Order: sequence, then structure tokens, then C-alpha cells
Amino acid sequence: MQVTMIGAGYVGLTTGTCLANLGHTVRCYDINAARIVRLERLDLPIYEPGLEEAMRRAVADRRLSFSSQLNESVAEADAVFIAVGTPSGPDGGIDLSHVLAAAKQIAPHLKRGALVVVKSTVVVGTARRVREIIARERGAFDVRVASNPEFLREGSAMADFMDPDRIVLGADDTRSRNVLRSIYRSFEKKGVPMVVTTTGNAELIKYSANAFLALKIGFINDVADLCEKTGGDIAEVTRGIGLDPRIGEAFLSPGPGFGGSCFPKDTRAFAATGREYGAPQKLVETLIARNDQRKTALARRILKEGQLQPGAAVAVLGLAFKANTDDVREAAALTIIPALQKAGLRVTAHDPKAIGNARQFVQDVTWADCPYKACAGASAVVILTEWDEYRQLNFGRLARTLSGDAVFDYRNLFEPRAVTQHGLRYFSLGRAAAAVAQRAGVAAIDTWDRRVAAPGHA
Repeated sequence: MQVTMIGAGYVGLTTGTCLANLGHTVRCYDINAARIVRLERLDLPIYEPGLEEAMRRAVADRRLSFSSQLNESVAEADAVFIAVGTPSGPDGGIDLSHVLAAAKQIAPHLKRGALVVVKSTVVVGTARRVREIIARERGAFDVRVASNPEFLREGSAMADFMDPDRIVLGADDTRSRNVLRSIYRSFEKKGVPMVVTTTGNAELIKYSANAFLALKIGFINDVADLCEKTGGDIAEVTRGIGLDPRIGEAFLSPGPGFGGSCFPKDTRAFAATGREYGAPQKLVETLIARNDQRKTALARRILKEGQLQPGAAVAVLGLAFKANTDDVREAAALTIIPALQKAGLRVTAHDPKAIGNARQFVQDVTWADCPYKACAGASAVVILTEWDEYRQLNFGRLARTLSGDAVFDYRNLFEPRAVTQHGLRYFSLGRAAAAVAQRAGVAAIDTWDRRVAAPGHA
């Protein structure tokens, strides 16, 4: 099938490349001519594991091409995917101007009977609006519109696309449903569940899914706080929770709050939609506030627990909002670093992929090309991203490199004793108090057991 992607950003590139590897002929269009020049040189503007290799294969097989010419990109396409940005608006709702503008621009160039597929994350009712715009521009309802939300996680997007747990096909007529099913036929043959529904339901599914996953993150972060106050161990608590099949283990790892391009924007948009339709999403609204507060609270903990004074140096390891991506949008580092600097601390930072993007958002930071260089002479080190590179840290070497002794592991990458045996103070999430409490509790129980077992004990 001839497919065109409108927008060669993260979603457009990943989706287009994967569709090409499935055997479709795909052209990625972008209004940014400089980006297209880069892509034609196979110089990717984003980092995503496996994407470059898959793109090279598709280009070599003549299944994937790039263009900044709209007419030639759209004219012969059987399906045109709109995959442009939907940034947050001032009220938390999303700005649909790019989606609606794309619909207006492609309308004159579409062939009769083409299917326009809204791939961008959009609020309920958007596909209907796109349909109306295209019909008005063409003077006829001879082009159909469908919704096909993406569920790609940055850092594992290629695997998510090629091995999906479900595919949501939103269509309001039989022909649109059939075209969508043809595009994803190979997945249907493999038994991947196809959720075939209306465009409105498809749009609601996307937002509801992301809001629910974000709620799991917010919930477990609150539970981690409770563990610290009660002497609990979040690792054992989450294991006990996650083994319940009604809950599952995913998204139950405490951290410094969610960030990235999806959860912050989508939860705000979901809450705004609820307000617009008179169905307030109170849980989600509370979650949004709590997530923002968490990042600031963790910065305060670094200052207090690290006993850091103005002028001290702090190493921050991890700038991306999660591992295996260079995306720093709403990452914890963008809140925590300025807070530390405001308190008079000097910050040196490292990230395997995201330094280039982080430079745009934080200033007066010393950038290091190695985690140990970042830690040289620092009073404390703060780990904010769960890169595998950080899991391999040698704490003997780290102890010799630091001038202080505080390690803040806000991804719970390590067992406390693996750090503290090198003379370092270790602060993690949901178990900072647990290690001390458990040691004291075990000692007390052992003493009691010895008393009971002693000869002559009544």
C-alpha cells in the first residue's frame, strides 16, 4: 500500500519506518526542508534504539523515502497519516492547530477515496473536525478519516510497534475499517488483538490509557514515601502488589516523577477535556499537581539530607526523562538542577545521549563526557535516569572520586549495602529508612530468640 506520513518527527519517523519494513511503500513528508535533507543523508534528528538500522534497510529496499514537497508526497497515497505535534495550550488542553492545518493543506492534493489517518495524540472529536475541514476544502465528502493512536514508548518504540499488545483502529465507516485492517494485516494474522471501534472511542482510549499509567506512577511514588516513614521496603511492597494479575508489575517503580512528551501533556489534556465536558477528572488533576511537587521536594531532600552548603559541587547523572532516549522534555533534571543552583550549588552533569538537548533548557552547568568526570570533586552525586551505564558504576572508584559521601539514587538502581560498604551515605526512594529499620528489627528479634532458647528460660 502507498502510505504517506505527514510529519517526520518521533512518531512519524518510527511509524513510517516500521510500516516500510512491513512491506508498504512509505514517504515521510515534513515542512522542515532542512530536516528532510538530514533524513535523506540518514542523519537522524532523534535517538531511538534500532531506528537507524531499520531506516537504512527500508531505504535500501526502496520502501522508504523523504520529501518536503507536499503535492508529490500525497497525490498517489492510499493512506495519509497525520503525525504532527500537539503541544499543550495555556489551559492544559492541547493545541490542535498543527493537525488542523495539516488537514487543510493536504485536502486539495488527496486522491478520491484516500484515507486520512490521525496518528497524533488528539482529544475526542478531532477526527470529526478533520473530516469536516477536508470536506470543506474539497467541496465533497470523497475522502474518509480514521483514528489510529500510537502506543510507542520512547526507548522501546521499535519493539512496541513490531510486537504490539493491541492495535486500536478507529473508524466510522466500513471502508475505513477495511483499509486500516489491510495496513495492519500482518499483525492480525499473528493474533495481535485488534480493537476496532469508532474514532471517538479510539481518541478516548489513548488518553485514558496514558492517564491510568501515569496514575500508577504517582500512586507508587506516594507509597514509596509511606514506606520511608514506616520503615517499609518499596521493592518488596511493589513485588507483592505487582504479582496480582489485576494490577501487574509495569509502572510500579518509584522515581523522581514522570516526564517526557506524553504523560505530562496527555494528563493535562485529559483533565482539560473532563472540565470542558463537565466530567472533571479529579484523580488526574491531583496527580498532575503531585507530580510537579515531587520533583521540587526531591531537590529539597538533596540539600537537606546531603547537608550541602552553598558553593558545594553536585554531580547529576541522567538528564533524559528516562533511559534509552535523548528526550529531556519535563525531565526531573530540568526542575532539580535549577533548584540546586538557586541554593548556591555548582552542578556538573552527564548523560549518554541527552546533553545536546539539555543545553537548551539549563544554563551554567559543567557538562561531562563520563560519569566519573562529573563526580570528580563533588560533594554528592544524584542519579535521575536509569541508564544501564549507571548500573555499572564502581562505587570504590566513585568514593575515591567524590570529595563528599552522599549518593542520591532516585531510580533505586542499587542495593544499599553495595554502596554503603564503601563508606558512602546512600539515599534512595521508599527504602531509605527500611535498611536501618530492618537491621534493627532483625537484631532485636535475634536477641529475643536467643533469650527464649537460653537454658533455664521459662
